Amino acid sequence: MTGIDITVFKGSHNGNIIESTTHKDGLKSDEVLLKITHAGLCGTDIHYKTTDMVLSHEGVGIVQEIGSEVTTFKKGDRAGWGYLHNSCGHCDECLSGNEIFCPERAIYGFANKDQGGFASHAVWKAGFLFHIPETISSSHAAPLMCAGGTVFNAMHLHGILPTDRVGIIGVGGLGHLAIQFAAKMGCQVVVFSGTESKKEDAISLGANEFYTAEDVEKFEKPEIGGINHLFVTTSKQPNWNSYLKVLAPRAMIHPLTVSDDDLTIPYMPFVVNGTTLQGSICPSRGMHVKMMRFAALHDINPIVEEFPLTKAGIEKAIEKLENGNLRYRAVLVAEK
Repeated sequence: MTGIDITVFKGSHNGNIIESTTHKDGLKSDEVLLKITHAGLCGTDIHYKTTDMVLSHEGVGIVQEIGSEVTTFKKGDRAGWGYLHNSCGHCDECLSGNEIFCPERAIYGFANKDQGGFASHAVWKAGFLFHIPETISSSHAAPLMCAGGTVFNAMHLHGILPTDRVGIIGVGGLGHLAIQFAAKMGCQVVVFSGTESKKEDAISLGANEFYTAEDVEKFEKPEIGGINHLFVTTSKQPNWNSYLKVLAPRAMIHPLTVSDDDLTIPYMPFVVNGTTLQGSICPSRGMHVKMMRFAALHDINPIVEEFPLTKAGIEKAIEKLENGNLRYRAVLVAEK
């Protein structure tokens, strides 16, 4: 490969989507060229739509070319990528399999801003691409690259047990996947949502119990039994005074969404019950592979709405996400 011009769709200072072109001179020995077929829209993309960068970090495509030293992929393979593009490979975090925390990590929004999922092609290091299991469609695989990895990582890394009661606040892009993963792990799944409108979806996805935010305001501990792990998948923080009442002693709270707001939580209930506030992000590569295997084995699939991978399609998808009308992940599909 001597070089390729890539069509890309970027954010801009006023939030408009801009169609542009980027150029790659050729493949390095450890790189792979993908023709993108599907790309997911994530809430993080909304935060970056006012930035001059290519959007989307949930990409899936077909391998077109491989570098001279690549042995893990061949032409025609399906492959995907997520938030993490590269790491140093020699720090303590990398050597312990936690490269997502590498001080020199290359992640979406901070590196490789000239390419992303909303594009015709992409060039990535083979070591940071993932094979897509045959039983998972490319449309379903795209949201798993970030949303699926995020919820699975928090659950698996921080010791969720089948005997745990797992609370999930929000039935949206992250929440509807969190319900499925927790249910398939054998947990009791308790869902909290703003209204009753998503109750049927939550139950069908595996929830054992469903409560509205209004219900939670009325709860008196231990009315519904203690929650061992509480996953916050909503864009806004919940009323902590209400939710702290339904936590079990030594419970763990997992905020999973992106927010520029300060995290403010009542002090004494947090301290006297031994509650843990556990930050989390997308998974390192080993955990990402486990997530994909688990999703394939247990038939875990995102609920998606498809849009054309064009400027108009991206704008429509963003509009639906910002208006809260998306159920539950948008996937942009390239023309064949």
